[in-house]
Amino acid sequence: MTPPDKPLNGNQSKRNWIVAGAILGVLLLAWLFGALGSAGPERGAVFLARRGPLEISVLEGGSIQALEFQEIKCEVRVGYQGTKILRIVEEGYQITPEDLKNGKVLVELDSSEIEKGLMQQKIQYESAKASLTDAQKGYEIQINQNISDIKNSEQKARAARMKFEEYLGDKLAAEILGKVGLDESAVLAGVVAPPPPELAVVEPDPSLVPEQTGPEVRPPVDVRPEIATLGKPPAEVLPGPASEVAGIESVFRESLQTYTNALAQSALIEFAPYARLEVLEDGGAKQKLRTLEDNLMMAKKQLGQADTDLQGTRRLFDKGFVTQKEMERDEINQDIATLKLRTAETERDIFLKYEFSLAADEALSRYAETVRELERAGKAAASKLAQSEARLRSAQAQFSVQSRNLDDLEKQMEKCIIRAEKTGLVVYGGNRDSMAYYGGQEQIREGATVRERQAIITIPDMTRMGVNVKIHESYIKKIKKGQAARITLDAFPDSVLDGEVITVGVLPDSQNRWMNPDIKVYLTTIRVNGSHDWLKPGMSAKVQIFVDHLQDVVYVPNQCVRPENGKRFCYLSGRGQPEAREVETGQFNDEFIEIKTGLAEGDSVMLNPPVSDLGEQDFAEPAPQPAVNGNATAVTPPSS
Repeated sequence: MTPPDKPLNGNQSKRNWIVAGAILGVLLLAWLFGALGSAGPERGAVFLARRGPLEISVLEGGSIQALEFQEIKCEVRVGYQGTKILRIVEEGYQITPEDLKNGKVLVELDSSEIEKGLMQQKIQYESAKASLTDAQKGYEIQINQNISDIKNSEQKARAARMKFEEYLGDKLAAEILGKVGLDESAVLAGVVAPPPPELAVVEPDPSLVPEQTGPEVRPPVDVRPEIATLGKPPAEVLPGPASEVAGIESVFRESLQTYTNALAQSALIEFAPYARLEVLEDGGAKQKLRTLEDNLMMAKKQLGQADTDLQGTRRLFDKGFVTQKEMERDEINQDIATLKLRTAETERDIFLKYEFSLAADEALSRYAETVRELERAGKAAASKLAQSEARLRSAQAQFSVQSRNLDDLEKQMEKCIIRAEKTGLVVYGGNRDSMAYYGGQEQIREGATVRERQAIITIPDMTRMGVNVKIHESYIKKIKKGQAARITLDAFPDSVLDGEVITVGVLPDSQNRWMNPDIKVYLTTIRVNGSHDWLKPGMSAKVQIFVDHLQDVVYVPNQCVRPENGKRFCYLSGRGQPEAREVETGQFNDEFIEIKTGLAEGDSVMLNPPVSDLGEQDFAEPAPQPAVNGNATAVTPPSS
């Protein structure tokens, strides 16, 4: 039988409790140390808040470029397919003054298509030149022919008028022509053309004759200066004859209605009242009327003499002194004289009643018809001159077009050879575009195809260099023209250059917008102060732009500040859980941020703050990172 246990005393029970508590404490400490040990690597890194000066700057990467440069572009037009580069100077070649003197060829473009077009154009040019010469000569011939036709018509009209005046006399003819509106002042005085002056001879200008550019030889006579007459009226091309004919045409237009009325009135003229010797002037009509009157007078006298002789013979016959035969002879003489008188009277009456009016009307009608011929000659001259002028203008226009096309092709031939015009370093393609072959353009090389206005060679001014950088939109409001900058090059890390901001982009970079629409950057140019022979275009560089200098502020690294729920917090490291402290931030750079309130110098701030249960949905932006390989990481840092 087992003996019963002995009851424990008070001291024994107390020791047991102490041992159990110690074991429990050891276990608790072990758990606590294990938990702290596991969290140590994440939350143990701290930064002691500092007070002092803080340099506010923006760090970005870019490339060295020349601020001023000569850009040689393709100026050859060969359709949409472009033209090929047959020969090009090597990139990096240094153009010397001796090269300029010798006319060194930098680029030679394919000109085979232009040569074909040039041969065709020369044929068309010569054809147009021949047509122009023919049209000019035809125009001159037409002017002379018009003058001859009008002068012939004038001569006929003048002869017909003289016939009319010769028949009626000067004064009476002028009076009648004045009544019908065909007087000399209205007809002949206005249409008589002056003697034709010498025709203007257009001589070619030797300075405008292009030099021989190939196997095709330009004819020695070049009439290209004649295109200066294009668009001018013929009066300016050939001033003498054209003005003369134009004046004649004007007179005819103004007198057309007058002539029509005059010719209508000429048919209503009654000439019988003018058939009197006292009215008629010295002329054919008066001479004939005088002859008829004289014949009538002689017939009357002869009849009177015959009557007297017959009466005397009858008295002698009654007394028996003459024979019957003698008396019959006197009677026959009386009958003859009577018949002559009647004939003379009839001839005069017929002349006065018919012949005079008919002859006068015929002379007037003949003159009127010559006036019509003169009018028709003027209209025909104007019509033929207009046709000749139209042909001349058409030939001038065609010649001008063909001449311009020929000049353009010859200039295109010259542009296929690009010679050195400025000393400097040869760089292929554009100067400022980092994407040299963006948009499907081929790399500049022999055999590559280039299009019109495409940059082939850039010759930078090595004495004025700068850096092109792209500033993120979160920093651009800090960048101002004239701010100082520090420039370091990847190729020469020990060389630090001073610079100055000279241009700040107003709009986001369009090229970057297409490539990455979520990030907006602004092109900014920083000038490198001084001249450095070892600087080359395209070198990678980092630019630190100094925005502001804070004298005495508290600052911590950017990653110490965490935005939560619309506020900013820093976590202080201490015993137990980290202390979240709300802070007010100020300016910042790529590494540090100003703390206006909430922290004091020496506060131990965690570099890796814990993530809040609320997350970072309000404005949890990652801290900005410095530029890597010349390209800054575009992030939005916390701002005040």
